[in-house]
Amino acid sequence: MFDRPEYGNRAALLHFKLGQLCTTDDEQEFFSLALSAGVDIVGQLHARRNTATPRFLIGSGKLEELKVYVRAECIDVLLIDNELTPRQEINLEQELNIRVIDRTGLILDIFAQRARTHEGKLQVELAQLRHLSTRLVRGWTHLERQKGGIGLRGPGETQLETDRRLVGHSIKRLQKRLKRVDARRQQGRQHRKKQEMPTVSLMGYTNAGKSTLFNILSGAGVVAADKLFATLDPTLRKVQLPGGDETILIDTVGFVRDLPHELIAAFQSTLEETRDADLLLHVVDCADPEHQVRMGQVDEVLEEIGANELPMIQIYNKADILGVEPRVDRSETGEVRRIWLSAHTGAGIDLLLDAIAEFLHKDRVRGTVQLDVTQARLRALLYEQARVFTERMHDDGSCELDLEIDRYRYDRLRQQERLLIDG
Repeated sequence: MFDRPEYGNRAALLHFKLGQLCTTDDEQEFFSLALSAGVDIVGQLHARRNTATPRFLIGSGKLEELKVYVRAECIDVLLIDNELTPRQEINLEQELNIRVIDRTGLILDIFAQRARTHEGKLQVELAQLRHLSTRLVRGWTHLERQKGGIGLRGPGETQLETDRRLVGHSIKRLQKRLKRVDARRQQGRQHRKKQEMPTVSLMGYTNAGKSTLFNILSGAGVVAADKLFATLDPTLRKVQLPGGDETILIDTVGFVRDLPHELIAAFQSTLEETRDADLLLHVVDCADPEHQVRMGQVDEVLEEIGANELPMIQIYNKADILGVEPRVDRSETGEVRRIWLSAHTGAGIDLLLDAIAEFLHKDRVRGTVQLDVTQARLRALLYEQARVFTERMHDDGSCELDLEIDRYRYDRLRQQERLLIDG
């Protein structure tokens, strides 16, 4: 029988790499993850092997070193910057007699602390149960439970079988509840589409400054802290653009290196807000020496959720740290590709708003509409759905409107109301 040790607060970090040395940025990120989880970091250790050992991940020499270190420093929990198999996790706990948590378990713990909305809590719980279902390796002495009743006497279920069945039931229950939540979210997306309200999604590596930028653009009070996963639940706000148009801005959870697949699966409905957006704003910490690597890791997640083909503008945030003035970089065809700005100081925010408006307006029809006195209804629709610059009235009651309207609405009004715009 093996009972897992109680969780404590004194933690040691083990940076483990296969075939390569740990980079400073990877170490700093894992250190930040541990701080975000709220543990007291006592020390950090390093290990590197060409191949992982099936039993402990690490070699026997490093294991003995860990035993001495754990006893000397009174360590309660060992956090390993790598993925552990269920057997490796339980073997390490038996040898060290402390709790051992791998990278996935640590991130799941942080998400459990940060979830605030009903949907977020359900998603985190589902991810934790999926992770736990692969780690039901603990045993008890009372493995031959008896069921009472005629014909039901006998060995019965082991504790492990009972746990697996209960976890399976809980997963199914959460999936049903999340389907109902997802249905409501889908209704919201359909409502926005009916209103012809475009959506712009902020995404990027965690701690790149998304929430700070979101607050400046929308005036929302989203938590913006210098720690990983400060924002977990997606937030939607209406934003006014230059020219009077509006868009829905979405702030989503930040990505991270080796984001657990359990989280990607559990947060599928939330990530759909990104997948269904009209425009993605990829927020990048340009002051991070590894920002190109971070961008590649974000692209991998976007590809996994089917959002890698969406139109995107790169937002190079924290340009003030590099001493770079706000500017817009364009492609050879004149499209906005990159915007340098500072969400902290607000420099360059006007460039971003102009770029969003430019993108949303690029497929728009502009010209003059001739309306006679019988087309009062169409005139009202144009004032509601288009941007009217000037109106000229004539003595016979007819009028001319100089306007701009997106092509979707123009095609619909042309079919339904026989609208014709002179270019």
